[in-house]
Amino acid sequence: MSTLSSSPLGRRGVLAGGAAAIGLLATDALEQEVTAATLQGRLPRKVDVVVVGAGIAGLVAARQVARSGKSVLVVEARKRVGGRVLNHELRTGGTIEAGGAFVGPTQDHIKRLARQLGVATFDEYVTGKNVYISTLLGRQEFTGTIPPDPTILLDAALALKRLNAFAAQVPVDAPWAHPRAAEWDRTTLGDWLRRNTINSRGVEHLIRAWTQPGFGSDPDELSLLFVLHYIACSGNEATIGTFERNSDTVDGAQESRFVGGSQRVPLLLAKKLGKRVALGAAVTRIEHVGHGVRVHTRRGRVQARRVIVAAPPKQVLGIDFAPGLPAGRRALLQHLQMGKLMKCDAVYDKPFWREDGLTGFGIADSGAVRAAFDNGVKDTGHGILLAFVGGSTWRQYGTRSVAERRTAVLEGFARMFGDKALRPIEYTEHDWTKERWTGGGPTAIYAPGLMTQHGRHIRTPFRRIHWAGTETSTYWNGYMDGAVRSGERAAIEVLDKL
Repeated sequence: MSTLSSSPLGRRGVLAGGAAAIGLLATDALEQEVTAATLQGRLPRKVDVVVVGAGIAGLVAARQVARSGKSVLVVEARKRVGGRVLNHELRTGGTIEAGGAFVGPTQDHIKRLARQLGVATFDEYVTGKNVYISTLLGRQEFTGTIPPDPTILLDAALALKRLNAFAAQVPVDAPWAHPRAAEWDRTTLGDWLRRNTINSRGVEHLIRAWTQPGFGSDPDELSLLFVLHYIACSGNEATIGTFERNSDTVDGAQESRFVGGSQRVPLLLAKKLGKRVALGAAVTRIEHVGHGVRVHTRRGRVQARRVIVAAPPKQVLGIDFAPGLPAGRRALLQHLQMGKLMKCDAVYDKPFWREDGLTGFGIADSGAVRAAFDNGVKDTGHGILLAFVGGSTWRQYGTRSVAERRTAVLEGFARMFGDKALRPIEYTEHDWTKERWTGGGPTAIYAPGLMTQHGRHIRTPFRRIHWAGTETSTYWNGYMDGAVRSGERAAIEVLDKL
């Protein structure tokens, strides 16, 4: 486990720990119940469908296959379910998300699934003003999407308007088919900003506060076509995607969270699937044999009629395929890189920034905290600030010691919200680059040239093997909603062939 915590608890912290124990028992009980319900002995000799990966995508696919009356087995390398969705129990009480957390408008599939499982949502705290830290102008408070920095205000507004206009033209299922796809794909987002803004340095700082949490990367690492596709995906079949819906809290992708943490969704899915889920069963080889597929795992092998692989793209390369993957598919997987991201949370006796009329959301153009959120949970009374440390900021701070990084993160919070931020009752972090079976986060990214050259292979089945995972979704690619959509789509593909 790569979650690292330090908790300089005073008397209040110790007392709060009693309340935490109650919540911890409830969450631990669910996890233990799920683990106990999974397949403990030998794997079945034969099933209709094997699903590789027990993240949201794989579990959704398995549920759909099972509901059709077909036999299914989910094999998961980890000793837990959830993939990039992971809860963390605070010592001081309450559950936060170490991985995927937010949901918002047009994310209809994950919301519907959560309702079916009895998982409620609660809105992010948005009362008050946001904070913007500029090296040039200092600290400012603002509302809306763009900070009131006169050196970038008009520049950024025009740039975002153009990005939205371009994205509205991009086919969500085939961005490489757009007439300007080759032009956009050989350009990075950073290159485009420098060519199309006056104060490009200032606008880049602002956009970096979006790309580092959202992609785990900086503008110069991202294909412009990929970014336009990502914006286009921030909608649904009836609603055009926009930058604002992707980046904002109110009416945006960060609008709400799940009560009890987002991992409750895959935990409850796995509980219903029961012995159809096998943990600690890393897949080593998938081979086509006769009219079926043989899946080799560290817990044994299983014969299936079809396979759904629902693992992060880079992890698929660790599987030996026979026959080998098509050249285009393999090239895509080889060049897709996971972003670099960690989440850092500081817990306080109370959310003091709210008393000061602040939302807890802040962005900065320097330091360890480029994007901060109020990460409070219901019913604890504590305040929690969350920092996303991604891309070049991760490269600067992610390799430091926990103590050094903790100091840098708390100083970043203090710049935004005052010196009270220097004295948390608990601090915790999770580095997704250290997750063996994920390798980074929050999503896989396309460098220039990759999408037009190999992107069309992202969902194309390979004989009896089908692909799921949030990166394969046409809407909310990279999000939990995209994971649900991809699992539903892959299940339909498979059931049509059985």
